[in-house]
Amino acid sequence: MADYAPSTVRSQTLAQLSANEDWRLELPHARPSHLFVYLSKGQGRTIVLGRRRGLTMNTALFVPAGTLMMLDISKQSYGLAVTLPTDLGLQLPAEPVQLRLRDSLAQAELVAIIEAMQREQATHRPFGGEALQAHAGLLSVWLRRTLAAEPAALGTPRAADRLAAAFCALVERDFRSGQTMADVAMALGVTPTHLTRTLRQTAGITAAEILTGRSLYEARVMLQDGTLPIGLISEMLGFSSAAYFTRFIQKHTGKTPTALRRRR
Repeated sequence: MADYAPSTVRSQTLAQLSANEDWRLELPHARPSHLFVYLSKGQGRTIVLGRRRGLTMNTALFVPAGTLMMLDISKQSYGLAVTLPTDLGLQLPAEPVQLRLRDSLAQAELVAIIEAMQREQATHRPFGGEALQAHAGLLSVWLRRTLAAEPAALGTPRAADRLAAAFCALVERDFRSGQTMADVAMALGVTPTHLTRTLRQTAGITAAEILTGRSLYEARVMLQDGTLPIGLISEMLGFSSAAYFTRFIQKHTGKTPTALRRRR
């Protein structure tokens, strides 16, 4: 019997990763597994821990599990994503990494690893789960070798980047609490004005937009992918009432929570 387990290690196109719904990548969110992305065609941008960077052809991006991120890819682009669970024991960077791959050998090796993963998923052969974990190990080796050969593009963070990263970490930890942007600013020991100015500088959007977007992402996932009562979702996300939650969803999506749930 095959032990293939797609939830263990998984390779997908970016379109598959988003389930063809742009908000699943574009809204601020964090993933329970590590994410490796390779953009082989086109361009886009990413905001990771409040730091915006452009993405071009032959760019690789690694985002550790639990890291607040946004990914905006142009319609003409093509990319692949590999989901790596945290319990595989792989040696992976503790911080986000972005690499512009100029070496053709590094590109070819990476594509070969990802294509091998895709074949395992498509054929459902015996010991497929074990094979996928082995390919994940090769991806880890490839990433460490590439980092040793050329420096990562994210570089050393400035003071503004460190504040943005601290803000994003608090947002991810506390977004269900109903805290406002002013509450988070106070926890960081800065004024809301300074925090807003900093995020505009590092991410191109405001701190309030990131906080709102994180709540909106979670609300949409819970509504469209889950079965919990809408009132309970509202309470779990820190909204003061179900009515306020409904107004929030309508404002940002143009639909009621019930209408979003029907889209499943």
